[in-house]
Amino acid sequence: MLMRTDPFRELDRLTQQLPGTAARPAAMPMDAWREGDKFVVEFDLPGINEDSLDLGIERNVVTVRAERPGVDPNHEMLAAERPRGVFSRQLVLGENLDTDRIEASYHDGVLRLDIPVAERAKPRKITVAHGNGHQPVGDTTAQREAVNA
Repeated sequence: MLMRTDPFRELDRLTQQLPGTAARPAAMPMDAWREGDKFVVEFDLPGINEDSLDLGIERNVVTVRAERPGVDPNHEMLAAERPRGVFSRQLVLGENLDTDRIEASYHDGVLRLDIPVAERAKPRKITVAHGNGHQPVGDTTAQREAVNA
């Protein structure tokens, strides 16, 4: 599961939604949901060249970095509303996810991460022993022989 540990994260997210500048581009919008035994995260990165995408993970923090190049200074711009420069976002993942098996794909301006749930975190059945197949805690063979003697 995704975790939010920083109490100021919402404030940061809201301020990042404000229009960006060339020095500080706008945030990369994200959606996240669970599909069976995996979490899916999608980032909107329209107009980003796939070669500029850089993904890394350290411990349980995924860092997504992308760059949209600046405008050619030889062009006389009539409007420049699209954010340019480096976009970066970090995502804190829960301990129950398998960060060694994250898969990433980029299609139509959307970066998709598939993050599987770790095997140790998946629900499983526990079998119950039947009959007298166990001994009580603290009971040893020597103690039983002493009682029977």
